[in-house]
Amino acid sequence: MRLEPAGVAFDVPPGMDLVSAARAAGWRWPKSCRNGTCRTCRARVVEGHAVHRIDWPGLSREELAEGWVLACVAEPRSDLVVDALCQPDTMSLKPR
Repeated sequence: MRLEPAGVAFDVPPGMDLVSAARAAGWRWPKSCRNGTCRTCRARVVEGHAVHRIDWPGLSREELAEGWVLACVAEPRSDLVVDALCQPDTMSLKPR
């Protein structure tokens, strides 16, 4: 997965949601509920395909058609480019 506009890329292990994968790679993704209802983790898939682990993600039909996902319950099904406001997790950085 590649996060834009940060331009960072990392692998997403099978079965892992986008938020957890970003965190494992050292990036903070805004989140709150972790169950697909609050929309805090909303992001747009620019390239590739992701699916939601739940049948009722808190997105409208129009948003789904435009490529929006709720990253806390979304898993990639291909290589992805995702437009998301993620930041480096400075708390996970190790001092030299």
